[in-house]
Amino acid sequence: MRIVIILLLLAACALAGLQTWRIGGLHDEADQAQRIIGTLSAGIESRDNAINRLSDEAVTRERQEQSLRTQLSQAGAQARVREVHIQRLLNENQEMRDWYGARLPDGISRMHARPAFASAADYLRWLSGGHELPDTVKRTGH
Repeated sequence: MRIVIILLLLAACALAGLQTWRIGGLHDEADQAQRIIGTLSAGIESRDNAINRLSDEAVTRERQEQSLRTQLSQAGAQARVREVHIQRLLNENQEMRDWYGARLPDGISRMHARPAFASAADYLRWLSGGHELPDTVKRTGH
């Protein structure tokens, strides 16, 4: 009987040791899971912050686009009013029609002629190049 009790106690101790070992392993797995959860939570928070920032930027750009569309519409309306005014002046005045139809002087024509530009920087370089117009007082020999 004592042997059975000792064997039962040894079996109970072995089972307790086995359970302790398994519980330790489960604690390690739980700690590892907590670290993974922390990493994933940080990633989700970072993603959410990026989404919020991009959403705010999209709203800002949308407002800016609407403002630019309004300005473009206003500029178009002003251009139409100006064109109607010019046309009315041309229709009313023969001297104005003659002036409007006359060829521009060469210097003025050259001011309007410029090469094609690939970027704003190219245009600024061209502007700063100092392309001089001819002196209107001097005769060019034509």
